[in-house]
This record gives sequence, C-alpha cells and structure tokens, in this order.
Amino acid sequence: MARREERSLLVGLDVGTSKCVAVVGQVTPDGRVEVVGSGVHASRGMNRGDVVNIEQTTQAIKRAVEQAELMANCSAKSVYVGISGTHIRSLNSTGVAPVRAGSVSERDVDSVMDAARAIAIPADQKILHVIPQEFVVDGREGIQDPVGMHGVRLEAKVHIVTGSISAAQNIYKCVESCGLKIDKLILQHLASSYSTLLPDERDLGVCMVDIGGGTSDIAVFKGGTIRHTAVLPIAGNQVTNDISVAFRTPGPHAEELKVKYGVALPQYAAGHEEIEVKGVGDQPPRRLSRLTLAEVIKPRYEELFHFIRKELQRADWFDVIAGGIVLTGGSAQMPGVVELAEEVFDLPVRLGAPHNVDGLKDITRDPAYATAVGLLLYGRQSRPQPAPTPMQGVGYWLQRAGDWFKGSF
Repeated sequence: MARREERSLLVGLDVGTSKCVAVVGQVTPDGRVEVVGSGVHASRGMNRGDVVNIEQTTQAIKRAVEQAELMANCSAKSVYVGISGTHIRSLNSTGVAPVRAGSVSERDVDSVMDAARAIAIPADQKILHVIPQEFVVDGREGIQDPVGMHGVRLEAKVHIVTGSISAAQNIYKCVESCGLKIDKLILQHLASSYSTLLPDERDLGVCMVDIGGGTSDIAVFKGGTIRHTAVLPIAGNQVTNDISVAFRTPGPHAEELKVKYGVALPQYAAGHEEIEVKGVGDQPPRRLSRLTLAEVIKPRYEELFHFIRKELQRADWFDVIAGGIVLTGGSAQMPGVVELAEEVFDLPVRLGAPHNVDGLKDITRDPAYATAVGLLLYGRQSRPQPAPTPMQGVGYWLQRAGDWFKGSF
C-alpha cells in the first residue's frame, strides 16, 4: 500500500498525566479533517502537566506516535503538541496604535497586537498565545476584523496565555528526542474548545471544562471568543487515589475499579451489586458494595465542581455563561458526572465529544480524545493552504467531469 501524502497530514500529540495520545489527521480536498490513525500509551513521566521523568515521557510519546503511524500508514515529521499544567497563567490586555493611512491595514493590526502583548511577565514565563477578542476603531467596539475600516485610532483587546519556559523546554526535549519537530505548543483547553464547542455556545457564553488525569482545564467563551482560562490541580487521579486509600487497594486496581464500576451518583449503583477488590501485598481480595464505591467518588467530583464555580465567580464570569457548562476529557465520561455537575452549577451541562471531523468513529466520538482532535483542527486552521496552480485547477475539473460521466452512464 502506498504511503499517504505527507503534505496533507496533521499530527496532534496530547501528552497527559495518565496517557499519551497521538492522532493523525488528513486534510480532505473540501478542507475537512479526517482522522486516519491513532495511538495511545500509558504516561508515567508527567504530573499535572509537568514533565517529571524525561525518559518515561519520551518513551510514551514514541510508542503512541508509532502506533498512530502504523495505523495511518505514514511517517510523522512534525506534531502539534498540547500544553497545560499549574504553571499556566492568563490575563486580558489592551493595546493602542495609530492608524497610519486613514484606513486600517494589516500593518496597523500587527502594530496594535504588538502593543497589546507588550506586558510585564515573570522572567520564567513565556507567551504561548495572544488571542484577539475584539478591536475598537475610534471608539466603535465589537469589531472582529478592522482591516479596511476608516479611523485614526485602533485598539485591540486580547487574551494572553503564558507558561513556564522550563516546562515548555522539557516538552520540546521529549518530542525532539523522538525525532519529531514541534509545529506549535498549544494550550490544551484551547485545543479542546476547537473540537467540542459549537458557534452559538461561544456567542452566548459557555464554560468548557476538560477533566483529565492530573488537571482540570477551564476556558470561558463569550461573544465568539475566549475570555478566561484557568487550570485546577484536581482531576481524575485524585479520584483514583481516594479509591485506593478508602478501599486499601493498589493504585492500578483502583483505576480499573473507577473505569469499570465507577459512578458519580449513588443512585446509579445498585445497592446489592458487589465488586471484588484486590488487597495490598499478600492480603486476600475482598468483596465490597458498588454503592460504597460511588460514595467515595461523589465527594471528590463535588469538590472539583465547587472549585470551578468559585474560580468562575472570582473572575466575574459565572453570571455570563448562559450557555452552561461543557464537560470533556476522559474523567468526564463517568455515569452521573453530568447530572452531579448540573446540581452544583445550577446550569445546563452537557458532555462534549469531538465534532466537525470525519474518520475513526471511536476517536471522533470520544471525549477522551477532545484535545488531540482539537490539535488537528487548530493545525488545519493555522497551516497556510497553498493556492492551486492553473494546471491543478484544470485537472480538478477534468476529474469532476470524468466522475460525472461515469456516474451518468
């Protein structure tokens, strides 16, 4: 079988606390992304978004990418990589610049964006994203694209995301040790929003929460653009640890119990249903009620949702998310989590799975792959599309005519 054309391929790499996910996507002629390969490997070298073991993280990346390459029948050269962690900081900033020629040009937009990003940040941080929220021309607000508008004063309101330089360098080192080049480091919750949020939700106001293994990532959208981001160090691994301590069972078995039998609300567990729990060391296994497991899980998810609510209230965004909450990520799939979140937030809550992508159904419909698929969509949007040459255009229409002829006769 011939290898796929490398130029049309995108590779997303989600290096998480519990697993490393690589997804290969192919850009179709109509501009959509088709997922053609995926690979997953357990991650032991990450903790809450930070690399804590270079060798283990490198091996996890290598194994996941190799699986994805094998499935997609391609060879990856570069990847879009997600970054998160408690070192992530964000703030809103404003820049002002004069309009030079009476009407706003691309050069003026570049100038005002440079002015907006000229802020003081700690020496150990670097700017990851400068995302425009809106432009103001001579006091006229709410402008998304000011190019061509007449005025003398241009103002830009932007959302700036910064991250630890050392954390980014460690990720670069791990990826480059696998013989890969990083196209761009992308904030994980920004990537997840590309694959899970709908345009009307972004306009009305919505909070997306990506619950992973080590961190829960928050992104608030309003008026079609991102307004606030935050990272909380509470996620699925804390639930696993609670089960391990409460049931006195090894961590890997606690994770297995959580995935296989875990529910976030006791009413989802039958009171008479029992599960086998392995003991620590030489201790014999025991049988415990599944209802007891639910009573261990529920308080941790409640705590997480209360922390998220406090963070939104602290940032003055809780009252403007009329679109509600969108939960995504592997730890959001547990039965009862959405219903528990609705009780805590008193807002509509839905589970966010990837959309606007084609290909492998087990990837494109699974919230655990929201970040990896979002990285592909981000890459598709940011990668410049080469204009077709006249010969390519003629060939395209000849092919279309041939297809029509075959279909008709």
